[in-house]
Amino acid sequence: MPLERKLFGTDGVRGEAGTVLTAELATALGRAAVGSLGAERPQVLIVRDTRESGPMLEAALAAGIAAAGGDALLGGVMPTPAAAILVKRLGLDLAAVVSASHNPYRDNGIKFFSGAGTKLDDGTEGRIEALLDERRGGAGRIAEGGAAAPALGHVRELNGGIGDYLRALESAFPLDLSGVKVALDCANGATHRAAPAIFERLGAEIEAVAVEPDGRNINDGCGSTHLDNLTAHVAVSGAAIGFAFDGDGDRVLAVDSSGRAHDGDELIALIARGKAARGELAGGVAVTVMSNYGFHSAMERAGIEVAVTQVGDRYVLDELRRRGWALGGEQSGHIIDTGFVATGDGIAAALMAIHELGGRDLAAAEAMEKLPQTLVNVEVADRKALDGATAVWEAVEREAAGLEGRGRVLLRPSGTEPLIRVMAEAPTAEEADAVCERLAGVVRQELS
Repeated sequence: MPLERKLFGTDGVRGEAGTVLTAELATALGRAAVGSLGAERPQVLIVRDTRESGPMLEAALAAGIAAAGGDALLGGVMPTPAAAILVKRLGLDLAAVVSASHNPYRDNGIKFFSGAGTKLDDGTEGRIEALLDERRGGAGRIAEGGAAAPALGHVRELNGGIGDYLRALESAFPLDLSGVKVALDCANGATHRAAPAIFERLGAEIEAVAVEPDGRNINDGCGSTHLDNLTAHVAVSGAAIGFAFDGDGDRVLAVDSSGRAHDGDELIALIARGKAARGELAGGVAVTVMSNYGFHSAMERAGIEVAVTQVGDRYVLDELRRRGWALGGEQSGHIIDTGFVATGDGIAAALMAIHELGGRDLAAAEAMEKLPQTLVNVEVADRKALDGATAVWEAVEREAAGLEGRGRVLLRPSGTEPLIRVMAEAPTAEEADAVCERLAGVVRQELS
């Protein structure tokens, strides 16, 4: 039975730097992560994004790794997927990423990748937490009762890591983008060097914004969570297409030449249909419960099987591996192609999308038609009470029956807040609003 995880969320340990995620906790995580490996002198890569707290947490994490007898290799600022690629290519034992992804600069996080380039499974994260708990409780002290302390490891810089990542991208996506004008919003984050560099290598004309990180401007009014910045730039630059990444570079959203935004569902649909048409799609695609009903309709018309998982790109990857498939992702822009790397890679997904367009405008690609979606968050006394709320589920069945073949409804509790998320998708925005409000009313009545 897997050990329960309390510290790790769906994407590592995350919180406000200096208060929740302290240097002491980072050091302890480094020691525990090395302890969980059971290897002699493990080699651990560390990369980070551009937050001002990054160097502090990087140093603390490296100290914990070295204190436990491992060698810490500091890769500096690189996108999260670069860590997943390099840990495997260099034959290392573990990689750690210091980043809070799309969160504001005050937050930071630590997530780990195995030597195979995959995020750690729940069981491994549970073992790391168990080791942390032992140390906090005074157990497992070094050199007690005459036991020998492990030989201290080293901390050193890893030079040329970003070059290795760029070469991996160039090898996997040998595109000729000569004459293509591309706008990039790098969120003042981890892609601020890598994304412009690979597009320039492939011959594209680049218009890059949010490429001047100062430690505090990561995701600040820019990147994949603030598309207005990219939309405005595409409008004035005359770019054929624009891509916006998040702070650590594992997500991407797109903007077409007319200024319309395209989310992860639309990009996955574009890529899946292109691969399927060429006979290159291994099986089907895996997406989460949040994917738009229009995505499922488009895949059905294209004869592409779809598997659905709970929210979180780690669960998408688990499903892909279980089925032997390669392509999947989330509406938020996490797009995984395990043929390249077993995690979301915003730059790789952008290159895949451009490849599938084949010179067409994204506005005319028509990979799928999104249904209007309405989402309401209802505050409740106990989100766990949803499971036994008979009246709520009866209402869900009624609304789902009314939308059968035309849309859908979804209720799920928040993972961290006392909220029930109520979502409806329907052929018109008016119908989606009405269905969502009726269901939200029942939830308020029964659970508030």
